[in-house]
Amino acid sequence: MGIGKLNRREAILATGLVAASSAMSPAIAAEEEAELLFVQNSGGVKLSAGKLTLTGTSAKTLYFSDRPERIVGRVTTKEFVDHWATGDDSFKQDPPNAVLTADNGGDAVEVTLVLKNPTLAGSDLVYEVEVLDGPAEVSGSWASLFIDLIGAPLTPLSYAGVARRTGRRTARRIMWR
Repeated sequence: MGIGKLNRREAILATGLVAASSAMSPAIAAEEEAELLFVQNSGGVKLSAGKLTLTGTSAKTLYFSDRPERIVGRVTTKEFVDHWATGDDSFKQDPPNAVLTADNGGDAVEVTLVLKNPTLAGSDLVYEVEVLDGPAEVSGSWASLFIDLIGAPLTPLSYAGVARRTGRRTARRIMWR
């Protein structure tokens, strides 16, 4: 079954809820709303010249939701990448923010990024990136990438942050039939 023409939230939620929806009753899956965030882990990292390369990336991308749902699950990293540009409101149209936590020559660093145009070749995942905060170059032996559904404001309690969070919480859960 294909995702068809879904907006960005629906496409990512549909991708992320394949496993979760099979464990829920149809009534619950159709009525509840959830905000999903994503985590990708790798055994190596290189950030340089506007490109982030995660080597030895896990075959599964973890997703989880904010309270009150507390949903946790996995989707294949290939599915995550394949659905990047799906729908009229896709990550391609509105690239997400992310925080990279990584080894940088023996020191842990955090880098705030905007992610664009992912490609997956074997277990190597490559993003074009815009560095918003943190070092522009990183090289190390491990990394975790925390991806926001539609980005995050600089201050979560700002007016813009409240408006964005309210918008994200309207993301509907999709039950695959």
